[in-house]
Amino acid sequence: MGTKTLTGIPVQEFLDKLAEDSPAPGGGSVAALAAALASSLCAMVARLTLGRDRYRDAWSDMERVRDAADKRLQQFVELMDLDTEAYNGVIAAFRMPKENDEQIAARKKAIEAANKEAAQVPLETLRNVHKLVPLVGEVLSKGNPNCLTDAGVAAQLTRAAALGAAYNVRINLSGIKDEPFSTRLEKEVNESLNSIEKSVEEFGHVVEQGLK
Repeated sequence: MGTKTLTGIPVQEFLDKLAEDSPAPGGGSVAALAAALASSLCAMVARLTLGRDRYRDAWSDMERVRDAADKRLQQFVELMDLDTEAYNGVIAAFRMPKENDEQIAARKKAIEAANKEAAQVPLETLRNVHKLVPLVGEVLSKGNPNCLTDAGVAAQLTRAAALGAAYNVRINLSGIKDEPFSTRLEKEVNESLNSIEKSVEEFGHVVEQGLK
């Protein structure tokens, strides 16, 4: 792929790259992509609400949601590439020479640092998903009702993104020796994931009611 970023290539090329016999890009980048899609849908619903007189009372809120969703989108786009870079860093650390005690010590230190980075990137994805969830709630409750299912898809994408990010934090924690670090991240993951899943369940009820 050369110097091209994941977000700088056509969709089909990205999908083909993802399907290759290479672990990166992988689930962490896809989790960030799912969150980016959810952000885009939130921004879309907000824009389809703005300028329509019947929804004038929601314009102020939708302007704020639009701007926040646009900002979140760019963060997720960056995290797609950062996740792949973090994984490649782990691979590079494991490939370091280990022919003497000095090299072995340097390699262990590099692996620990790389695993921490590989855990922190998807954690940042999860943190941003947590911040995105209230925006989904707003487009569901105040946005153009003709976009009900678009907002509903955004809700389900946030859940998929959160779970995917959490999986990738946890798999990297398994290789980290720093127990306080791992415990702290595990606690944050569990709290964020529980909150997100509870919200998405509520959003699902809203969508189902709207479809009746």
